Amino acid sequence: MKITHLTKAEEQVMQVLWELGKGFVKDFIDKLPGKTRPAYNTVSTIIRILERKGFIGHTDFGKTFEYYPLVSKTEYTKHYMGAFMKSYFGNSYKHLVSFFTNENKLSVAELEELKTIMEKEIKKKKSEKK
Repeated sequence: MKITHLTKAEEQVMQVLWELGKGFVKDFIDKLPGKTRPAYNTVSTIIRILERKGFIGHTDFGKTFEYYPLVSKTEYTKHYMGAFMKSYFGNSYKHLVSFFTNENKLSVAELEELKTIMEKEIKKKKSEKK
């Protein structure tokens, strides 16, 4: 299945579904962020769109449906970040890290933490080669 990019509203619904694991439209409405809750029909329409896109499946319970994810959060994150990396950083992790270290004014502690994470990953990769 080809994973497509989600709109902000679709992504919010998917975030709720990934958190819940499965749920009915009313469950989504209760969990969606914001002071004003979207209308039942609005959420239902977004869910149907996500079904057509292949992100959500459902189980029938008479006239109501319980929805569940067909695409995991990890799968979508990999797709989203891959597209983001390609569009903004030319698929270069070096450019990504450079951007965030220069633009976000990371503290020394945060840079040290990143260094530790990278050193652990380097050791892991080296041990895998052996």
